[in-house]
Amino acid sequence: MTIHHLPKGQLLSQVSFLQRFLAQSIKSCTQAHVAQNISREHCIEFLGLSAAECLEAYVRSERGVSADDNLDIAQYADTIVDLKNRIGGGFSVEAVSPNVVKVTNCCCPFGTSVKESPELCRMTSSVFGAIAARNFGYAKVNLIKRIATNDSNCEIVIYTDQDEASKEAGTEYGIKGGKITSSMTGDVIKGESDSLNIWCKAADIGSENNRSVAKNIIAESKAMSAVFRTVELIAPTNTSVVITGETGTGKEIIARLIHATSDRSEMPFIAINCGAIPEQLIESEIVGFERGAFTGANRERRGIFERANKGTIFLDEVNSLPYAAQVKLLRVLQEGEVVRVGGEHSLRVDVRVIAASNQPLRHLVEQNLFRRDLFYRLVVIEVQIPPLRERLDDIGPLCDLFLQRLAAKHHHFQKILGHGAWKQIYSYSWPGNVRQLENTLESSFLLSEGHVIDCLVGSDFTTPVSGNESFRDRQKETRMFSESQFLLEVLLKNGGRVQDAALELGITPRAVYKKISTLGVNLRDIRASLRI
Repeated sequence: MTIHHLPKGQLLSQVSFLQRFLAQSIKSCTQAHVAQNISREHCIEFLGLSAAECLEAYVRSERGVSADDNLDIAQYADTIVDLKNRIGGGFSVEAVSPNVVKVTNCCCPFGTSVKESPELCRMTSSVFGAIAARNFGYAKVNLIKRIATNDSNCEIVIYTDQDEASKEAGTEYGIKGGKITSSMTGDVIKGESDSLNIWCKAADIGSENNRSVAKNIIAESKAMSAVFRTVELIAPTNTSVVITGETGTGKEIIARLIHATSDRSEMPFIAINCGAIPEQLIESEIVGFERGAFTGANRERRGIFERANKGTIFLDEVNSLPYAAQVKLLRVLQEGEVVRVGGEHSLRVDVRVIAASNQPLRHLVEQNLFRRDLFYRLVVIEVQIPPLRERLDDIGPLCDLFLQRLAAKHHHFQKILGHGAWKQIYSYSWPGNVRQLENTLESSFLLSEGHVIDCLVGSDFTTPVSGNESFRDRQKETRMFSESQFLLEVLLKNGGRVQDAALELGITPRAVYKKISTLGVNLRDIRASLRI
């Protein structure tokens, strides 16, 4: 079974857990299978089952335990206690045997108000039971004592062997059809949606989490600020969008931002590169195929529109679609339904389409390389991403963001750009745009020594940069750079302690902080680097 992670950087705290619990409760109580006179206990049991997978994944990630390996009984005990204590509990392991775990609790995450809603204890039972069932194939959870029913503490026993648990009270958990089942909820769980819920709030479906997409976009320049304003206006709608811009400008990131800030954000985001699919496979990729539809089709496959139902499809390089494939795409967009290759029945789909092109589609229409009717179907709103050379105000913040990422990615101390590197960056046209800048910074980061990247690495930067600046300007820049270098050395020498650095420099701590701000150095990264 796939374990979905909570968003990166999202701490599991009591507040965040209760917020998620409330949001998921509201959502679930509007769903059909919860609205059919099902008790509050059943509803909470369902919420716990849907939350367990992500909560387990979070603790695994924090503890460095692979998602592919089953927990042993001791790891399981530590995991359930850990996750409950992170959200405000007072749990401890009382006993562990090969098939039994006993835990106690002196503090409920829901506080004393749990006595007014004792059914909230089902959350503990379902989370503990689901995690055990996932790792051992079976579990029975017995809530022997509960603070919610005026006991002095909670006492919970989890059995992982069915024979041993046969004579004990409790709720049973198992796996059926790849899903966790509960003896309490029965068939209710079978109706659970395959879409990711708010506990794991989405990433992809891809490498980036939708909730953090906006943090990956720099919009200091007027050009990118205008793009942001457009995105804010169109995101809540269902209209089709075409994003244009040169290669490497970040068209997919903008598409993900539109999806992440729309009403479809909890549903799938499917990205497909139209230029990377062989022409003979494009139709089956769009609409899918039935088993036996052609040689080699030994199983059925859902097309991108089926997989993205209720969500968003991003068609990158849509300008590269062959003319015949454009007809197939147009039909799906017009009729809102697909018929798989080799199939007879049409399937209704509700999908928002965002397309991207690195060439002006209007020009392709004029050259009869792109269907006019498809063009007008797609281009309801056009968002144009400016090239990096037209958004100079974004270059500095982008460099800071990439250098911070690189330090984290490579488990390395923070580095900054020196005077020579900055000169190279601002005098280069960046034909590969943001992607080229990021790749150049990574190679320069890895191949430079010390905390300062003096010059960029790459064939494009081997020749000295010629400039027309005056002697006074160069003198001023050199003086500022030398001052920044000296401040960095003093901070490193004093272990990142501002008070000590200020004392050595003979200035106030406030002045040091001001210079740190202009230098763009993260104190936390400096201190972390000194511990490596």
